[in-house]
Amino acid sequence: MRGGLVTIGTVAALLAAMGLTVLGLGAADNAVASFDASSWLWSTTRSELARVNGVTARVDTRMEVPGGRRHQMQVAQTDRLLILRDLNTGRVSSLDLATLQITATTPTAPGLGVSVALHEDAAFVVDAVQGIVRQLDPRALTPVGEPVRYPPGITGGAFDGTGKLWVAVPSEGTVSAVTAAELPETPGDAPPAGLSPKRVETYDVAEPAHDLVVSTLDDGVAVLDRTSASLVTVTGGQTRRAQLSMSAPGNLPTRTSGPQVPVTVSGDRSVHVVRDSREVKRFTVPGTGARLSPAVAWAGRFYCADETTGTVYAFDGEGQLVQTVKGSGRPGPVELEVRENHLFINPPDSSTAQVVDDRNQVREVDKYANDVLGGDPPPVAPPPPPPKKPKVGKPGAPKSVTAAAGDASARVSWQAAASNGAEITRYVVEGAGQTHQVGANQRALEITGLTNGETYTFSVHAVNAKGEGPSRRSNPVVPTAEVPDPPASVAAEARPDGTVRVSWPEADGQGNTIAKYAVTATSAGASAPAGESAKTELVVPAGQLEYGTQYAFTVTAVSEKGAGSKASPVSNTVVPFTTPKAPTELRASTVADQPGTIAVQWSPAVDNGRPVTKYVVEAAGKSVEVTDVQATVGGLGNGQNVTVKVKAVNEAGPGPEASTTARTVAQPRITVTGSSADATSVTVTFTVDAGGGRASCTAATGGKTASGSCSSLRVTGLTPGTAYTVTLTASNAAGKGTASRAQTTDPVYGVATCKNGPSGDQRTYCDKDVPGRNGNEIFEVPRQDNDRQAGWVPDGHRLRTYCKVKGEDVDAWIYNNNKQSTWWVQVDYKGKTYIPWAWLNLEGGDDLGVLPAC
Repeated sequence: MRGGLVTIGTVAALLAAMGLTVLGLGAADNAVASFDASSWLWSTTRSELARVNGVTARVDTRMEVPGGRRHQMQVAQTDRLLILRDLNTGRVSSLDLATLQITATTPTAPGLGVSVALHEDAAFVVDAVQGIVRQLDPRALTPVGEPVRYPPGITGGAFDGTGKLWVAVPSEGTVSAVTAAELPETPGDAPPAGLSPKRVETYDVAEPAHDLVVSTLDDGVAVLDRTSASLVTVTGGQTRRAQLSMSAPGNLPTRTSGPQVPVTVSGDRSVHVVRDSREVKRFTVPGTGARLSPAVAWAGRFYCADETTGTVYAFDGEGQLVQTVKGSGRPGPVELEVRENHLFINPPDSSTAQVVDDRNQVREVDKYANDVLGGDPPPVAPPPPPPKKPKVGKPGAPKSVTAAAGDASARVSWQAAASNGAEITRYVVEGAGQTHQVGANQRALEITGLTNGETYTFSVHAVNAKGEGPSRRSNPVVPTAEVPDPPASVAAEARPDGTVRVSWPEADGQGNTIAKYAVTATSAGASAPAGESAKTELVVPAGQLEYGTQYAFTVTAVSEKGAGSKASPVSNTVVPFTTPKAPTELRASTVADQPGTIAVQWSPAVDNGRPVTKYVVEAAGKSVEVTDVQATVGGLGNGQNVTVKVKAVNEAGPGPEASTTARTVAQPRITVTGSSADATSVTVTFTVDAGGGRASCTAATGGKTASGSCSSLRVTGLTPGTAYTVTLTASNAAGKGTASRAQTTDPVYGVATCKNGPSGDQRTYCDKDVPGRNGNEIFEVPRQDNDRQAGWVPDGHRLRTYCKVKGEDVDAWIYNNNKQSTWWVQVDYKGKTYIPWAWLNLEGGDDLGVLPAC
């Protein structure tokens, strides 16, 4: 269930540094927002999220989330936002699906007990242990107003279809709804005064201290009282109770669509269906064991997953098993989520998922599909298993067996036979009482010793290790002395489009009309028919001859009576060629220390008969040419998703391109997560999205600067009780990102101290102000001037301090531990006045060094 727990393999840089890697071969230059009928599914093994289009049952985007290996993850999503919570660290992160960028992060207590919920533009963090329901602005993850507080140990915390967040309080036996406050116009701003999430409805659903489980409905909530074996539904302000025939505790899905609520009892593998305040159906799930996920209602059926085998069973409204969706066959969680009019079945530990539409049609999804938008290619797949050995048998019959008559001879040619798994060793030509065996690559034969005027046909069959294949017969021919002359010469030309043009002068028919010409291609150790033409040229199609192999050609002229000439002289040698194939294993990556730059690597392209002279690399309108198999493309925009195209060039021209996507380093983005202060320093905590680069960070305020960590910086040497604005700057190759945080240093207080002595007048010296000198006197100037005395305070009076200044020497003698000093402290007493430090003990250790000079 979305919002439920997902065990992950690795998931991190969506948090903190948040370096997202989008996997696969991209067809677009930038990310696109999520759209209807899609859902993000988690894959533990690959540590990545895959967005699955429910309509096509295909992945259109994959995102790797490095770091945080084997953490658990909670996921909440809408069409525009994706919120993740790492249970191991407690960090919550918000991702804008329009840009595939982290918009904010915020900490929570790690571990189970805190969950996230998302509906349209309302986001909540529910601390079930503390009983705190806090609304967050999903754009900045900053608090919205004051939280709603419940007794500790609440349960639930999911939205119904109308946007109400439902929470059950087992200690009270109640369930209540919370509505979200309106968000401020600017992300992170405080909402208007008085705007906070509100608890709007509360209902009694059980005796206090009963175990409660919550499932939100299209409008309302269902609460399972596991203690009393009853289910209470709250809709339209009315509560209805149904008693259940359960003998063991049941469970509910986080969200239920439709009027029927399935209650799953894993102990006896039963599902109880409640509708209109009564149990209307009970059925049993096949199999053994108690690892059943809560059944989910969808499109008139109930789907329940057995997490022991990964199998999902579908039951109709009568509780009859109507479909079984086979799983991975191994134990592991299975998520069932109804979203965007589809049911998504996702085993996080598996490479495949399933999508069920509203007609209950199930289609499998390859979560690791590579032909999707992405920045880096997926990990190199292991080599495929060796191909299954084909069934081996005798060869097939040769194709296009043709005979042409000559003077007391005939020329027989044919196309190759199917080898059927065993290499052809030879061909056998039979006819005119003769048998000829020719090599497998010799598919033309001149047969002599024939009688002119007689009719002959010939048969050809192939032989391999399994024996002789079927034969194929030629057309009948009649040898004659009236044969045409062969062409006097033959010229061949290999052309850049992969074809070979063979041409010759018109042959002398010796009184007969030339009907056609037969062309034979000869290569090293091989001879085969290349084609026939009624003209004085033949264009051998691209791909018929092997690129990079030498060929020469002979031509025979064939009269309208079927009589063929001797072979012509052999042509010049040519090497067929065409444009190179696309480069393979194309990889593009961010260059972290250079703005607007990506690095590209690939494996050499097949040259197709001519050496590759260069490679052309294109990205976002920039182009570079190299002779190596790697290149760097610069001058791109910062933080730009680009499609990278590489094509090889040879004598024939540029070949087809290979493409992938990459992202240039972006300016850093800072998200402030907190701040604190003491009297002389301010500490700011924050996270930095380094944009794929390497960031360095500074904090500055009041003329003071700190640098170092990109998660927490402390600026020291500040004045107590002073309001500061700390400016954070993160820098990388693409530029700088800034953020600010207002924080006031703690004021320093001192305690006026005058303790009476042991005898005589000493015993009352500190009791009150008297003429002449006395302890704890305060002056308008830093000296004991009677005309400038501002007043007197009793022992123990607490005074706020501002600064220190040199003045008249004062000795407090026995009345303050013989403290003597020329320092005076400016305090808040009838304005800014002065008291001798001898009579004032600063809180926190009486360290005068914390005060600045006046």
